[in-house]
Amino acid sequence: MSAWLEDFKSEFYLNFIKGDKWLWLVDGLKATLKIAFFAVILGIVIGVLVAVIRSSWDQNGKKLRGGAKFIMRILNFIAKTYLTVIRGTPVVVQLMIMYYVIFASSTNAILIATMAFGINSGAYVAEIFRSGIMSVDKGQFEAGRSLGFNYIQTMWYIVIPQALKNVLPALANEFITLLKETSVAGYVTITDLTRAGDLIRGKTFSAFMPLIAVALIYLVMVVILTWLVGILERKLRTSDH
Repeated sequence: MSAWLEDFKSEFYLNFIKGDKWLWLVDGLKATLKIAFFAVILGIVIGVLVAVIRSSWDQNGKKLRGGAKFIMRILNFIAKTYLTVIRGTPVVVQLMIMYYVIFASSTNAILIATMAFGINSGAYVAEIFRSGIMSVDKGQFEAGRSLGFNYIQTMWYIVIPQALKNVLPALANEFITLLKETSVAGYVTITDLTRAGDLIRGKTFSAFMPLIAVALIYLVMVVILTWLVGILERKLRTSDH
């Protein structure tokens, strides 16, 4: 037992204490959280816009006439193409295309990664949010019109708040998935949490401890977020009664 403990201490010192390698994990965690946070915001913005376009076309496309119908048809086509391409290709490939092709001249890898993950998340948020909008009773639209609201005002003040409440748990789970997906940011030279663990492994030639440490940090973050989602779901159920 004492020999095992001594080996553990030796490995721990080699991988984290010697040369302050633990700071690599701290810096990597900061990069991971920064990318995930701003990607979530971008994903929500894109997702809501796409969801409104898709649901508006599904619900009112046949009623539109003239120029309005043409514009909505084009917007719906763009939205469907976006969803098909983003959901049909791996996120790591999208990240590499953004970094090495579209923004090849840029040196801001964090910003590029944020955009890539945000655009990817937006496609999934859009479908989640669209299902929420479609679940809202059509009578709510009629109620909004009877109050003198136009279509946009009805969506903004009446439909979207109800849809958001319906899909909040699913959105929270999507954001947990996004946090884990950022682990591929190292493909574009970003020293995120996963990349930091791999750099330690490369320096010490010891894979077990740095990679287990990375896995545990991700696990703790996911457990905390899952706990917060559980609290949110309980509050939403309580508010329905």
